[in-house]
Amino acid sequence: MDEPAAPAFYARRGSVVSDWWTLLHPPYTVWHLSYVALGAAVAPGRDWTALGLSLLAFFLAVGLAAHALDELQGRPLRTAISEPTLWAVSVTALAGAVVLGVAGGFFHHGTQWALVVAVPVGAALVVGYNLELFGGRLHNDHVFAWGWGGFPVVVGYLAQSPPRSLSLASAAVAMTLGAVGTAYAQRFLSTPARQLRRRTAAVTGTLTPTEGAPIGLDRAVLLAPLERALRSLSWALPVIAVAVLLAGSGHAAQGGP
Repeated sequence: MDEPAAPAFYARRGSVVSDWWTLLHPPYTVWHLSYVALGAAVAPGRDWTALGLSLLAFFLAVGLAAHALDELQGRPLRTAISEPTLWAVSVTALAGAVVLGVAGGFFHHGTQWALVVAVPVGAALVVGYNLELFGGRLHNDHVFAWGWGGFPVVVGYLAQSPPRSLSLASAAVAMTLGAVGTAYAQRFLSTPARQLRRRTAAVTGTLTPTEGAPIGLDRAVLLAPLERALRSLSWALPVIAVAVLLAGSGHAAQGGP
């Protein structure tokens, strides 16, 4: 039997700080916050206040509330954070995200009904997906890709109060589909990685190449390509988001159309 594996490649053990670091899923949280930035980058100009509040709202909803609720479902990350603390964090963080969303929808640049409607949709996604409500019907690849990939792009775009334009709307749709595609990729990579780390006692087997010596298979060998790809995407998407934001800001500052 193999040695027990950490529940995630970024997991840390041994202290309260380590537990909270693990609960926050730092690589994945930053990855999904980058979708908000990519949505904002589609809009002309840049309302940095709206972007900052959008990022804060998604950090509260996804980084804290969603991950705390997920840890309540069977302790997949094996943290020692108490159940009352997880509930308190999830409820408080989600409430904070809702307040920010409502404030943005009603008071920042006037009433934006599309943004107002997005607030309960986002709250329902966080609760329904992570608590696996309705028999787990919301806990699947499709809801993850559209809810954790496409939805942040849409909200990030709407929060910028963009003018009505077919070209802008088309760009936002394209960016949303791109985010959905990378979120699907994350899911397809992370699902087998979680299976190997959290629900596999041992791996045995041999890979026999057409040339060269046989390669023994174990958990580390199978995890390596999955987690290298996840690590790469977890820093590449935020870097792309920053680059697109800066490029758009520079273009606007020079008076480009």
